[in-house]
Formats: sequence, C-alpha cells, structure tokens
Amino acid sequence: MSANDAPIEQAAAALRGARRIVILTGAGISAESGVPTFRAAQTGLWARYDPLELATPEAFRRDPGLVWDWYAWRRELIGAARPNAGHLTLARLERAHPDVLLVTQNVDGLHQQAGSERLIELHGNLRRNRCSREGTLLDADPGPGRPPACPGCGAPLRPDVVWFGEMLPAEALERAATAAADCDLFLSVGTSTVVEPAASLPFAALRGGATVIELNPEPTPLTARASHVLKGAAAALLPGLVEHAFGERA
Repeated sequence: MSANDAPIEQAAAALRGARRIVILTGAGISAESGVPTFRAAQTGLWARYDPLELATPEAFRRDPGLVWDWYAWRRELIGAARPNAGHLTLARLERAHPDVLLVTQNVDGLHQQAGSERLIELHGNLRRNRCSREGTLLDADPGPGRPPACPGCGAPLRPDVVWFGEMLPAEALERAATAAADCDLFLSVGTSTVVEPAASLPFAALRGGATVIELNPEPTPLTARASHVLKGAAAALLPGLVEHAFGERA
C-alpha cells in the first residue's frame, strides 16, 4: 500500500465496519454529470437575472410565468444529464449494506436514476411539480400553461423545490437529523457544508460519536473535524472507496 492509498484504505476500513451509514450529497456530485450549480446556471438569456430574484415565493406571485420559464429551462439542463460513477456507486453501496440512508440537497433526480431507493430529498425535486395552493404532487410535464393549472383546484402549479424563504419539509429534515445523530458512519460527498440546515448534519453525527468521512475537492468547514478526508471528485474516488470496503459485494 502506497502513501497515496493510505487515506482511502483507512476510510474504507471504517466504512466496512459501520452498522448504520448516512450519506449527505451536495451539488458537487451532480456537477460531474454536467449539472450546473445554482448560480452557474445563470447563462444565456438568464444571465441578467439574479437567481435570488427568481427562486422565491414572492417572485412567483409577482411573475409566475417568468419563474416557470426559468425552471423549465433548468429542467432542460438536467434532462440531458446522466448519473455518473459517483451516483452509481452510492446506489451499489445501498445494495451492499443493510442500513444505508442517502440524504441529498440536490433537486436533479440523478440519485433515483442511478437506483438509490432509501433517499431523503431535503430540497425537493425539479422533475416534479406541486399545486401552489394544496401541495398536491404532479409530474414535471403537467400540460400547457405558464404555469399550468392544477387539475384539482385550478391554482398555478409550481416546481416541487424549496425556495429561499421557505422551510425545508419538516418530516424529511427530522428523519435526516435523527439518522445523522444515530449513525456510526457519516459520509459527506460534494457538499460545501455551509448551507443550513443540511450543513449541521455531519456535526450532529460527530456529536453522536460517528466516524465522519468527507469527500470533496476543496476544504470546507467540516474538513478540520472530519475523521477521514478524501480530496477529489466523487466520480473518481467513490468507486475505489466502496470497492476497497466491500469488494465484489458492491
């Protein structure tokens, strides 16, 4: 084993011995599939808009057509993306281990496409819509209109994502927080660890005595406290980490 292999071997040993695993993913893992980050998506016709002026309930009430068109454009961007090796490896890890929970801040649906099933979406899913009045969920292609009308009550449909100024789904957040506090291994992948309340999850795991593995190209507020730090891209490092831990089982 070379010096370069030591960190991944040590992290793999911790992963292999874990009983309850929680994984938190952020924008970094999807960027490797070509999904632009929230702010990087402001290109072309949308470059003159601040996303903070579009991703709010107030913006939707003020100009629902504009907000709908922006999200329709973003859906086109993610529609061309495919799960990368990072997404696929986390789905394999779920199949290889009896107690894995994946918590994602991403709204692109790539984890589901990769095959992950035990999943909490903290910020919603851009591939779905919901009624702005009743909260009823619908598919992302509900018919004509800017925005289309809810088939049940006629209210405008909106993307099923959490906007600035809105609370995260209480049940999803509670499940994620409870799992983080109770796990014995927490894997943080491609997240800056600055967006709350998700940023608090690995620290809750640390307080509960869990081993925390951070996988990210750049240092974050978690780096100095993580048990193991793997610097690099998820698609490059996750396959090796899981293979070292579980071999052919994954």
